[in-house]
Amino acid sequence: MKGSQSQPDFEQSREGRRDFLLEIGTEEIPARFLGPALAELKEMAGNALCEQRLGYENVATFGTPRRLVLYVGGMAAVQDSFIQEVKGPAARVAFKPDGSPTRAASGFAAGQGVAVADLVRRPVGHVDYVFAVKREAGRPAREVLAELAPALIGSLHFPRPMRWGCQEVRFARPVRWLLALLGEEVVDFTFAGLEAGRVTFGHRFLCREPLVIVDPRDYFDKMRAGYVIVDGRERQQTIWCQVQELAGEAGGRVEPDEELLEEISNLVEYPTAFTGNFDSRYLELPPAVLVTPMRGHQRYFPVYGPDGRLLPRFIGVANSAPGSLAAVRTGNERVLRARLADADFFYREDLKTPLAGKVPGLKKVVFQETLGTVFDKMTRVSALSGYLAVLTGVNEQDRQKILRAAYLAKADLVTAMVYEFPELQGVMGREYALCSGEDRLVAEAIFEHYLPRFAGDKLPATFPGRILGIADKMDSIAGCFALGIQPTGSQDPYALRRQAAGVSQIILDGSISLSLTALVERAYNEYESQVKLKLGLAQVKTNLSEFFQQRLKNIFIDQGFSYDTVDAVLSAGYDDFYDAYLRVQSLHDIRPEPDFADLLTAFTRAHNLSRNADSLEVTPGLFADPAENTLFECLSALEEEARIYLTGRDYRAFFAAVAVLKEPLERFFNSVMVMVEDERLRKNRLAILKRLAVLVKRVADLSKIVVLS
Repeated sequence: MKGSQSQPDFEQSREGRRDFLLEIGTEEIPARFLGPALAELKEMAGNALCEQRLGYENVATFGTPRRLVLYVGGMAAVQDSFIQEVKGPAARVAFKPDGSPTRAASGFAAGQGVAVADLVRRPVGHVDYVFAVKREAGRPAREVLAELAPALIGSLHFPRPMRWGCQEVRFARPVRWLLALLGEEVVDFTFAGLEAGRVTFGHRFLCREPLVIVDPRDYFDKMRAGYVIVDGRERQQTIWCQVQELAGEAGGRVEPDEELLEEISNLVEYPTAFTGNFDSRYLELPPAVLVTPMRGHQRYFPVYGPDGRLLPRFIGVANSAPGSLAAVRTGNERVLRARLADADFFYREDLKTPLAGKVPGLKKVVFQETLGTVFDKMTRVSALSGYLAVLTGVNEQDRQKILRAAYLAKADLVTAMVYEFPELQGVMGREYALCSGEDRLVAEAIFEHYLPRFAGDKLPATFPGRILGIADKMDSIAGCFALGIQPTGSQDPYALRRQAAGVSQIILDGSISLSLTALVERAYNEYESQVKLKLGLAQVKTNLSEFFQQRLKNIFIDQGFSYDTVDAVLSAGYDDFYDAYLRVQSLHDIRPEPDFADLLTAFTRAHNLSRNADSLEVTPGLFADPAENTLFECLSALEEEARIYLTGRDYRAFFAAVAVLKEPLERFFNSVMVMVEDERLRKNRLAILKRLAVLVKRVADLSKIVVLS
């Protein structure tokens, strides 16, 4: 792995410009802190350099567990000059007719720190004013950076910052050294009792001697010589190439895992992959029981054979050189052996009792201190699942499967395996259900009701899984909202946003028609019979309607629908999520077509005039012009036709039918004055237009559509 270091691809510095290097040396920073810290450092540095008028060509950040690095290429030697013009009094007030200054001019000049003779005149409109022109020469970059660097370091945020020794500063982990160079010059500053210099340190164990950096351009090669790959992207590429090579040598393959790869990269400075083995008898355990300890706890890559089954191999990554891997491999095999032995024991102990026998144990597990136990939640979810099963028209046999899955869904929470590996909830529930002889659809629903677990996760594929997933998530959402527990800002301890998005995605993916209002009412009523709630049903329905509206809007926009299309449809109602989706899709499809211009014209003219009309009652006997009668007859026919389209959810045909009204509407406006003085005629004509606008708004409020000129 020795050789030339991959240096950042910075442009060649122009004459008079130098590179700036800042390295913050620390104790090992947790892997999850590293990425956000580097992103924040880069953003803050770019903003600060602009504010300080320091020109540069490129800015980048790099990091390892023991260092955060800021590298600025092609920095200007000095700040840009600062010129400021301050407006003063009018020239006629500042100077007498003979040109001599008045007290107003003298006072203004003194206040701005300039001589009266240096005041200049500038026209502002038709009046001349005097201005004080203040020029401030740029300071040397080294001086500015000496002030900027400690401010940047102290401004970094971490989830759990530390204090150490007698220091008052806080950082992710104790800071041990500082390196700051502008070209070959040290940028002098202090932070946390440390003075910045040109000395850094390589790998903790492979490079014992300090490293002296003469110029920032030498930094990356010097660090490689000290067994440190500073660039995280290079470390990831190195790890992945090594892992794939070792997997091939073991006769298998490794599945891509970006999250694990990034985490491992943030744990090492000089990665070296190695292959380890474990007893093949553990392959009798469910794959998830093996993969979870390997991946989640030990950060190993599982190895799969050509048939897709696990091999008794794993690939780990050490923070060391290839020559010292024997002891590392042995130690890791010993640790994994102990973990797999525990998993094997837990699995066999759990199997001694059927999954149904574990359900009573949920009475001892608290779901939420006010909302009761997990057993209480199970009873509510069962009732809500049964309600949804009837509502969606499933047969009795499938309804019983849904109810059985709801009864067993949380039972694995009291198993030894899930207690030790919480991330296996649902996974082990499915496994234990199958081992207990439960129906395969029941077992699959137990696993699927947790889906989606994170953004981009798969959705339930079975109908029982969808129904149970909706019921479980709605129970949690309705209960928390009824207690006044709602997400605020970045705070969402019960993951209600994720669960609401999950409900919406499941409904849309499964083409399920449900009423949000009815669903909330049923979930609320299940709680009301068990616990004392803080908010009434009406308030909960209002709050949840707004909450789900935002989730739907995000989902539709992520699917590629335009903002105004989504707003138009949601403004017309979204109680049935799937119906709202069909309307969004139809409006999206018709917008590029010529018919849409006619549709929009007809709606806009009717909507704008009738916006304040309060009646839909039309009296044909009041018609004074044939155009009124023609429009009303066309509208009445459209209303009859629209009932068929709306019932069948054929919104594309609905929009096309409305567009036909453009011509009779034009004749109406050309022949009839709508806003006549006769109140009866005016209200009658507005009622026709109001009925048209109301009809269209059953599908979408087209006034939300943005027309680009």
